[in-house]
Amino acid sequence: MYLYLLILLQLLSSTGSSESGIVGGKIAKPHSRPYMVSLQHRGHHVCGGMLIWEDVVLTSAHCLRNAYPLMLLFGAHDFKKSCQNIQVSHYHRHPLHENITQISYDIMLLKLKTTARLTEYVTVIGLPKEDEHIPASPKCSVAGWGKTNSNNKQGSDVLMEVAVTLEDNSECKSVWQNYFDIKQMMCTRTTGGKGFCQGDSGGPLICNNKAQGIVAFNYAERCDDSRYPHVYMEIPFFMPWIKEVLHGYGANMSLNKQE
Repeated sequence: MYLYLLILLQLLSSTGSSESGIVGGKIAKPHSRPYMVSLQHRGHHVCGGMLIWEDVVLTSAHCLRNAYPLMLLFGAHDFKKSCQNIQVSHYHRHPLHENITQISYDIMLLKLKTTARLTEYVTVIGLPKEDEHIPASPKCSVAGWGKTNSNNKQGSDVLMEVAVTLEDNSECKSVWQNYFDIKQMMCTRTTGGKGFCQGDSGGPLICNNKAQGIVAFNYAERCDDSRYPHVYMEIPFFMPWIKEVLHGYGANMSLNKQE
């Protein structure tokens, strides 16, 4: 029960720019990740996300807790500079994600009220195929805005990034036990304290230039604790559902331009 409550601290962080971030990382090259989206509530960053279609963003379902409605920022590197702001017209949580505190099926699609204007600073991210297997020793990374360790009170206005290494699912299962579902989750090592921190949920885990995971949860009391792998929803598992929803939005999805 204690471990579950610590997970929930990561899942259910209160709103505010101080609740996002990357640990053990560095400032990203400006606009090098044009698919990154900042989910904001009342002018504060609350979660990350990724643009997967001109008018659809992929993120975590639990990002809606205490953060409704959402405003999405596109083309941002430094929050102090101008970027595209678009409201959400529909929040489409996975039907098996029954409540906001649930850990499994923690995935959501956001339909935009207007289409994002694609530029060199705003582009869609490549998605994997259904049940796609990641090649051995891939180059992976995660990015986000703000908090760089569990003790910080203020976040960063600029996008941070960090290289991470995939962990074997059996190791993650042994650590997280019933909270880790091998079929729909994946994880990365926290060696050297590298990974994400509170409120960075919904951002993409990028491996070999494709989004393979969605930031989900970690040991929130110490984001850099090497004993606890960082957990993500595994996008290939959810591709049939993603395609179904996008088709319903009239996207005529083959996802060719993402694949």
